[in-house]
Amino acid sequence: MANQGQREPNAAQRLDGLTDAARRAATKGLPPVHMWNPPFCGDLDMRIAGDGTWFYLGTPIGRPALVKLFSTILKRADDKYFLVTPVEKVGIRVDDAPFLAVEMAEGGEGSGRQLSFRTNVDEWVPCDGNHRLRFEASADGGLTPYLHVRSELWAKVTRALYYDLVKMGEERVVDGRELFGVVSDGVFFSMADAAQARDVV
Repeated sequence: MANQGQREPNAAQRLDGLTDAARRAATKGLPPVHMWNPPFCGDLDMRIAGDGTWFYLGTPIGRPALVKLFSTILKRADDKYFLVTPVEKVGIRVDDAPFLAVEMAEGGEGSGRQLSFRTNVDEWVPCDGNHRLRFEASADGGLTPYLHVRSELWAKVTRALYYDLVKMGEERVVDGRELFGVVSDGVFFSMADAAQARDVV
């Protein structure tokens, strides 16, 4: 029990240090974490679940402002996730994608359509050539869409929004292949082969 009592203050101090560093770094917008490469200081018992919930020491982090703050210092490298400050880097676990796309806004129609998505940390991301949609096969035989947020970080698009994307879908011939997909900002994002679309979308 004594060892457990010693670990808890250390973990709390570590989290407090990360929180303070994140607040200082976030005063001028998103910190340039892609430019930071501090020493690795071990893993932190923090996890982002598949539904977007952040856990610390097995307990959900109930303060949205704190989750949003930590999301600004999140970095992915070699398929691993870290919280990074200019002086330290700690590893965390991510079950699927670190963000969820929970709301979609649509402007224009047809080839002039512009889609934007709001993440679970209230960041609006345009869907365009720099923030692409990709579709992966899911366990139920359908598709799961993901939106590129920044660097190597992606947001999983909720099932409800996926159905909205399907309703917007159209068929196009790309490099000789008939594909089914959706257009945003003049970019066609393929979901599946047109012949297979009826089975997976």
